[in-house]
Amino acid sequence: MTITVKAYIRHDDLALVPTLRQSEDVSIEVLMQANTDPDSNVFPFLIRHDDRHELESCLESDPTVEDYELVDEGDGIHTYYIKHTPDTELLSPIVMTANGFMLHAETKSDGWLVKLQLPDREALNTVWKYTEENNIYFDITEVYSNSGGESNVSYGLTDEQTEALKVAFKCGYFSEPREMTLSEVADEVGVSSTAMSGRLRRGMRNLISAALMDDDEIESR
Repeated sequence: MTITVKAYIRHDDLALVPTLRQSEDVSIEVLMQANTDPDSNVFPFLIRHDDRHELESCLESDPTVEDYELVDEGDGIHTYYIKHTPDTELLSPIVMTANGFMLHAETKSDGWLVKLQLPDREALNTVWKYTEENNIYFDITEVYSNSGGESNVSYGLTDEQTEALKVAFKCGYFSEPREMTLSEVADEVGVSSTAMSGRLRRGMRNLISAALMDDDEIESR
């Protein structure tokens, strides 16, 4: 069953992040296209900025931009085809390799808000491991299956985080007084205390972020 994932990603070398940091007035959206080539480094972007010359000055100095071509403009909205440099960090190749595709991507602060459609949780784990290995901040805010059932919402938790929280809860780790220590809960799952601590911490952060916070509160934390 396919799943939809909403996440916030951030890295110094992500596409057009240097342009975002140069100008507070710019906002960028990827224009979706039927591109199934994971090796492609050319994408269409809709960029909102009142001063085209200032914008293109930012693009000229952006180390993630190898070349750009203006294809349309009007009233502070510009459409460009942008070719990225080889060192640019892109999420789309690993998403396509996992047989998924990007439904939406727009800039937020100095990163990107993305909405992905993936074939299953295994594909999500593939994307998540890629971001972890490449030091890309990947904050999942929502995950849900496409069956339409509310019960399928998983609140941005990975499978490992879900297991850790459930086992800790069942073992009385969250009880007052605590009925089992962290190391004992870790033994139940078969991981180290350090790994269990990380899963619980990240799991609770993602759970609070997805269930209780809105986008502005998430960005300001």
